[in-house]
Amino acid sequence: MPKSISGFSKLTKDEKINWIASTHFTNAEEATKTIKKYWNSDTDLQKLHDEFIENTITNFYLPFGVAPNFLINGKNYTFPMVIEESSVVAAASKAAKYWGSRGGFKATVLNSEKIGQVHFIFNGDTERLTAFFNQIKSKFFSETQSITKNMQKRGGGILDIELRDKTSELENYYQLHATFETKDSMGANFINSCLEQFAKTLINEALQSDVLSEKEKNIEVVMSILSNYVPNCLVRAEVSCPVAELVEKNIENPQEFAEKFVRAVRIAEIEPFRAVTHNKGIMNGIDAVVLATGNDFRAVEAGIHAYASRNGKYSSLSHAKIENDIFTFWLEIPLALGTVGGLTSLHPMVKIGLEMLEKPSAHELMQVVAVAGLAQNFAALRSLTTTGIQEGHMKMHLNNIINQFEVTDSERILIKNHFKTNTVSHSAVVDFIAEFKR
Repeated sequence: MPKSISGFSKLTKDEKINWIASTHFTNAEEATKTIKKYWNSDTDLQKLHDEFIENTITNFYLPFGVAPNFLINGKNYTFPMVIEESSVVAAASKAAKYWGSRGGFKATVLNSEKIGQVHFIFNGDTERLTAFFNQIKSKFFSETQSITKNMQKRGGGILDIELRDKTSELENYYQLHATFETKDSMGANFINSCLEQFAKTLINEALQSDVLSEKEKNIEVVMSILSNYVPNCLVRAEVSCPVAELVEKNIENPQEFAEKFVRAVRIAEIEPFRAVTHNKGIMNGIDAVVLATGNDFRAVEAGIHAYASRNGKYSSLSHAKIENDIFTFWLEIPLALGTVGGLTSLHPMVKIGLEMLEKPSAHELMQVVAVAGLAQNFAALRSLTTTGIQEGHMKMHLNNIINQFEVTDSERILIKNHFKTNTVSHSAVVDFIAEFKR
């Protein structure tokens, strides 16, 4: 069992690495060498990365790829994508090219409202609490003026604050439920700062209230925090064309393909086991662009999956239909994104990603990210309903399998040529390598 250590955070980076290497690895020298191999030779850049989080010992690289030819609302985009999974970028690029010749993607931001809550306990009469809230509501706005003034200059700020009675679910539990517009910033720090001031205002005003009884004045604030569930921060992305125009190399019968595609989506709408994998494919595209633009993919994931369960059962995020011989495929998802603040102004590759997208507003980035998800989903469903998912995926995965073995450049070419016409699997590659190395 590894030994514990106190004061680890106070050690230098080299001291941390030495302790990690000597404590957890049989070959401490080799572990140290690998860890330091991923340091950036630019010391200023490495210092920047070191300060993103605590106890940094090295960098963990993920591929930064690009998917060009996305036509959205008549404008061409090249998507930056950060992801390690084989075939995702290729699939996005193919979907972009496919729909680019069929009118492209349409995307619309339906709303951009974000949410924060002050959770508190009030032991008293609900009607008096409501009267008290109505009496002091304006103070929540006035006492956060120093926090909101810059956001208001950009057209954002606090939209509304409601008192919500949750006592039927938890004894004496109430909320201040606040909605916000944060424009081009994701707004987490802004929202949380406002909420913490709301909590102070609530407590201070309660102590001075002539509406509440002495017992009722002792309001207990449990916590003040934004929500990553943003069902009113919605963006819609869609593609459509006449069914006859769906024809391509692997789609000889477009009517049959369209009907099978719609049924596949319908299965994901009604079957949670399928919906989870279906939506994971959507997130392949979404997360890749979210990461490349310095946004919080964990918050995005949590909010989107909650939205997929909003009707009481986990279901597909995307939908498809055929009406009047027109095929339409679309999704609506909640996305709270930012193009200013956080990593967007610090991480050099995030700056590259945003500039590649021509420095989008938060609304435009919402559209881009939604389209990435829809494109990824279309590519997956097209494969599933035609050639099968493994044919394309395993061919892209072939490099990862080959890299597990010591092969020469000429042997690599030999392997790739062989699997142009043979089914790719790990065991098949192992057997083929063993055969020619005899």
